[in-house]
Amino acid sequence: MRCPFCGNVDTQVKDSRPAEDHAAIRRRRHCTQCGGRFTTYERVQLRDLVVIKSNGRREEFDRDKLSRSIRIALQKRPMEPERMDQIISGIVRRLESLGDTDVRSDRIGEIVMETLQRVDTVAYVRFASVYKNFQAPDDFEDFVSELRPKAPEG
Repeated sequence: MRCPFCGNVDTQVKDSRPAEDHAAIRRRRHCTQCGGRFTTYERVQLRDLVVIKSNGRREEFDRDKLSRSIRIALQKRPMEPERMDQIISGIVRRLESLGDTDVRSDRIGEIVMETLQRVDTVAYVRFASVYKNFQAPDDFEDFVSELRPKAPEG
């Protein structure tokens, strides 16, 4: 593993332990050249996913991009980082199990929305505001009104 600080390829594993509810292995590494320490994660990857964007462009699936968007939605919410990692791993596993290596970007957005709706309503609204491209306060109001339980008629 290449050192992110100096580029040296001779790094040593100092500690390994399960992470993300045993879905990954966390490794603490040490660079023999510069002395830098860093962490890597080893995860099972069932298949290489390709994202098909709305304009038809294709790009390699980027787990870090998914992770960033979910972490932004969950920012300052009462959730442990380990739980966030589990959520992200669960979404990736679900995408990999769809049966096809090509996944439409809107399908990824739907899966993230479904997951966040079950996990944290505020994060769900935050993610939706970007995913659905809210432009005005009324967009928020309309969306949130759909979340409220309907009053019984009578």
